[in-house]
Amino acid sequence: MGKKRVLILGSGLAGLSAGWHLQKRGIKAQIFEKEAEVGGLCRSKNIDGFGFDYDGHLLHFKHRYTFNFIKDLLGDNLTQHQRSSWIYAFDKYIRYPFQANLHSLPEEVIKECLLGFVQASKNNYCDNNSKNTFATRPWFGFPHSRSHKNKKNINFLDWINWTFGKGIAKYFMIPYNTKFWTLPPEKLTCEWLSGFIPVPSLGQIIKGAIKESKERFGYNSHFWYPKKGGINQVPLALAGQIKNIFTNCQIKEINTFKKEVIMESGNREKYDYLISTIPLPELARLIKDISREALCSFKKLRWNSIFNLNLGIEKKDNSNRHWIYFPQKDICFFRVGFYHNFSSFLAPKGKGSLYVEVSYSKTRPIDKKKVISRIEKDLKRAGIITAENKICARDINDIKYAYPIYDGNYSLSRKKCLSFLTQNNILSCGRYGSWRYMSMEDVILDGKNIAESL
Repeated sequence: MGKKRVLILGSGLAGLSAGWHLQKRGIKAQIFEKEAEVGGLCRSKNIDGFGFDYDGHLLHFKHRYTFNFIKDLLGDNLTQHQRSSWIYAFDKYIRYPFQANLHSLPEEVIKECLLGFVQASKNNYCDNNSKNTFATRPWFGFPHSRSHKNKKNINFLDWINWTFGKGIAKYFMIPYNTKFWTLPPEKLTCEWLSGFIPVPSLGQIIKGAIKESKERFGYNSHFWYPKKGGINQVPLALAGQIKNIFTNCQIKEINTFKKEVIMESGNREKYDYLISTIPLPELARLIKDISREALCSFKKLRWNSIFNLNLGIEKKDNSNRHWIYFPQKDICFFRVGFYHNFSSFLAPKGKGSLYVEVSYSKTRPIDKKKVISRIEKDLKRAGIITAENKICARDINDIKYAYPIYDGNYSLSRKKCLSFLTQNNILSCGRYGSWRYMSMEDVILDGKNIAESL
């Protein structure tokens, strides 16, 4: 590569991983961060003795490389947990995933879910043995035939109904995903799935309809979290091994013709390659010489946002639950998690710390002046806090860019955006830079891959 000048915008996990792996290869890079500290959304804070992250962040590992990488960074400050996740439905808590734990639901709901799943399985079997030669669940449970060759053209609602049947779709999959994504599943493609939704077998569904299933489903059946400190221990440890990180550097403009980044301070930095972890819609606003065609593609990108309320409470939840999903419309949040069950050091002794997530978007806005009181009301309704359980601390994080939305415009628009950037020696990296639904492990590996591509 020679002595090329590499700049990295953003010191979240993606930017730090890219910088670390470049440095390992002997390539010098400079990292510029707009905030006063590194970490991006993987930062943490301490308020009145309660440890809070910027919403819930957990480590899941599919690759030995990433596990060893994090283990080398954190050493003994890393603990493995066996997931205890739940769903609040029909005024009770049932174990996750819904589709494998039907036993405690009303009889008529169990029957509807079972019959729907059996019918879906029967349809799959018939299709698999038809002249069209469907494959058995080759792609997350959805067969591919001549009419479904391109998974980008399959909407998420079709996949839900085909995979689980109409009962499970009706009582969990549709309401939860509509609430989370802020648009109906028929408006979503299936490009984001990548194993995120567990698909049990018919036998496992039936077993879970008789009694609580002890089987562990899904990519996150186990997770890791720092023993002491919050999730910020990961970026802090990573940044401690990297040279040339500059904080409080707000980017004002990117000139692709001159290959120059201009800071709000007036400083200018030349580059040969620019690695950006900035959300694509924000990046488009910074590039002043962007083409009209490229700008049109950037403007088609959609996302949801998360209003995150962290709470410190007088008495901790003793159920040892890690997080809970809420599919119903009349509860404003879609998930609640318990920091103190990730690490006992995240709350004073006997007290609890938790996070609440409310999803919203331009098409489904929330009233931010009223949402906190609504959250606390709904927490009481679900029995998570009581009138006697005093709230000791509150912390708000309004996360503008939470998850890229995989609608009908997503694939082509993203492709055109990245093509424009690549042509101008800008390499987009991470969940927001590359505009993908990614885990923390995925983001770390994306930084590594970008570094190795230079």
